[in-house]
Parts: sequence; structure tokens; C-alpha cells
Amino acid sequence: MATKRRSLKGKGPSGVESITTCLAFKDRGEEAVKFYVSVIPNSKITSLNRSEADGMIPKGGLQSATFTLGGREFTAFDGGPTFSFAVGMSLMVMCRTQREIDRLWEKLTKGGQPGPCGWLTDRWGVSWQIIPTSLGKMLSDAEHGNTEAAVKAMLKMGKLDIATLERAYRER
Repeated sequence: MATKRRSLKGKGPSGVESITTCLAFKDRGEEAVKFYVSVIPNSKITSLNRSEADGMIPKGGLQSATFTLGGREFTAFDGGPTFSFAVGMSLMVMCRTQREIDRLWEKLTKGGQPGPCGWLTDRWGVSWQIIPTSLGKMLSDAEHGNTEAAVKAMLKMGKLDIATLERAYRER
């Protein structure tokens, strides 16, 4: 039995208009948003609203924020003690230079926790990946370099080092 397909002509492939990452902090979301915007280039706070009365969000807590990081839109709010972040969801920052990797790593791990392979958790519990732009090629282009050696080198690192990764990739 054949199924009938509905036409979505003129409506796009679905009714989805956009997707925005929302960060629900236990508390101190405003502090986090202001910090992120100060650290990530091409970032700004678009709107910031504080709770005016005690309720689900304590008075003065972050009721909602809209901001951009690296030109991408995010939202955030303080959600209370039931909200936490997990390492399975991270913000990936692609960096062209070692200097930028070093700068972001230093800022984001302060009060947080460094992890393996370019991952870290900041002081609010948000997971980040600080990755060199060139890593994608090194891990996927076996024709022009040694992807296996690049992976082995990466697995030994916390903060990623571009020069070490490139040396491994050039090994034959």
C-alpha cells in the first residue's frame, strides 16, 4: 500500500524557523554571560532581564538573556538547583592560532577544570572544546598526512598544541 506524501511547497522542508542554544544555569547566569561575551571575539549581549520578585528565579536572578558568541545567538537563564550541565553537550570554539587557543584555555579553565583532547569545563559547569581549525584536516585527510599519528598525539594532550599535532600529522 503506497503512502501519500503531503507537499510542503513554499513552506521549506519543515516548520522549523531556527535553532538557538539555551544555557540554563543553576544560578550566576548573568555573571557567566558577561564573562563569555568578554572572552569570545565578535560577541555581545543583546538583552538581559532580571527577575523582579522572588519566585522560581530569586529576585535579581537572570530571568532571560539573549547574546551572541562568535556571531552565534544564544539564550540563558537561571533555573535553580535542578539545572546542571553535562559533558555530552559542549561549545566548540575553532581557533586559527595557538595564541588564541592558549588565551581561551587560560580564561575558561580559571575556576574550572581542564580535560583531555581540547575539552574543558568552566567554573559554571559548561563544557567547551578549544580546537585548532587545522585539526579537521589532520583527522580526516589520510592521503596527505598521518591521521593516526595526529589522533595519538591529540589523545595525550589536554590543551591542544598545533605544532605537536602538525609534526605528528607529517610523520610517515
